[in-house]
Amino acid sequence: MTVKISVRPNGPLLVEGDVEVCDATGARLDTGGKPKIALCRCGSSSSKPFCDGTHNKVGFQAP
Repeated sequence: MTVKISVRPNGPLLVEGDVEVCDATGARLDTGGKPKIALCRCGSSSSKPFCDGTHNKVGFQAP
């Protein structure tokens, strides 16, 4: 399956497709087998690197 990454205005990166997400040490992170995941861009998520919607609370504005 093709991987698609979409940038949401003032929100997360939406990643669709069969991807593997790893932390800085190379350890694989559990994506729950979801076909679409959201990665945080605001830096305020409590579930980094995944988005938890905090960008709305902190008023994140993308450049």
